[in-house]
Amino acid sequence: DIRGSIAHARMLASVGVLSAEEMESILAGLDDIRVDIERGDFCWTSELEDVHMNIEARLTDRIGEAGKKLHTGRSRNDQVATDIRLYLRDAIDEIVILLKQARAALIELAEQHTDTIMPGFTHMQAAQPVTFGHHLMAWHEMFRRDTERLLDCRKRVNVMPLGSAALAGTSYPIDRQMTADLLGFDSISENSLDAVSDRDFAMEFLSACALIMSHLSRMSEELVLWASPQFDFIELPDRYCTGSSIMPQKKNPDIPELIRGKSGRVTGNLVAMLTIMKSQPLAYNRDNQEDKEPLFDSVDTVTASLRLYAGLVPSIRAKTEKMREAAFRGFSTATDLADYLVRRGVPFRDAHEVVGKSVAYAITQDKDLSECSLDELQQFNGDIEKDVFDVLTLGGSVSARNHIGGTAPEQVKAAIARARGLLRE
Repeated sequence: DIRGSIAHARMLASVGVLSAEEMESILAGLDDIRVDIERGDFCWTSELEDVHMNIEARLTDRIGEAGKKLHTGRSRNDQVATDIRLYLRDAIDEIVILLKQARAALIELAEQHTDTIMPGFTHMQAAQPVTFGHHLMAWHEMFRRDTERLLDCRKRVNVMPLGSAALAGTSYPIDRQMTADLLGFDSISENSLDAVSDRDFAMEFLSACALIMSHLSRMSEELVLWASPQFDFIELPDRYCTGSSIMPQKKNPDIPELIRGKSGRVTGNLVAMLTIMKSQPLAYNRDNQEDKEPLFDSVDTVTASLRLYAGLVPSIRAKTEKMREAAFRGFSTATDLADYLVRRGVPFRDAHEVVGKSVAYAITQDKDLSECSLDELQQFNGDIEKDVFDVLTLGGSVSARNHIGGTAPEQVKAAIARARGLLRE
């Protein structure tokens, strides 16, 4: 609010509404008030209704009549709309930095595990082998989209409504472009009615926050599963976990669980904001006072969650042998056998049938396809040759997916290099 008032005062002086002396007095008074607020020495009173009137009243007490002139050419309607945009602009910049820190942590961990094989899942069933690095880079892609979404949202946040006054503009000879330049806005609102009542930018921001938390929740769910004895893929450090009050053997993944739960409140904030705005006529309505709590809460929740993840990710210890053993179970290279037969000219549907029979046989023998002999496999199709074992191994399976976006270690390393380049932009 003080930042906006300083810029407004400078503009009023430039167009002759304030004298140079009045402007300097106002700027000095506002700076003193900012110091008081930062120190916790400012006495807020509900009798003055809001932050704007509290600051203006204190300014007038300190500098006299000049303080009463500060509000010339503006309304609390365009003032609060400007303040929210300044706040969200800063919040977006902070969250983008935190997203980049989390992305950097994922990249570093992925680089350590470009060759670590684990099962990939669909429907929570082991499907095909992938590398742990590839999986981590999938998380990175979520955060990359979140970053891009916020940066795009920032363009619509960074539009200045100040000068719209209550709803129709002002008759004073204001210079809106000067004010926008002083406050770092990219552009100026085109319509005063829309400018004071628009909260699209806030809803868009909350939507981006809800998506960030949805991604964090999905990641948290996987961490919770992987840390369980049933999977035993990873170990989380003690500082991100707690024990049970009655079961001493347990190590509960508290931080992932809490973040998974907090995704609900941020989604709720988005729904609340959409509901607040859905039936409002132009222009400003007092309903808009309800926009602050969902915004502030979402910013606090997202920033706290991202800070925790940026610290949690580097401390994840992968149990590589457990991951590999799990990938070996469940016939995760069955698709590779089908692809092998197709490359030999067998129609895919016929190849699919051959693989089904091969898997059924292997189950009766209690072994994986890669453990079957060539003779055993050839009883289902004579086109199978010795080189089939090059694709039936876990390493052969992941290495075969050697294209952009694939799980081959070579491609994961390339994806990491590209991701590092994006972070430097």
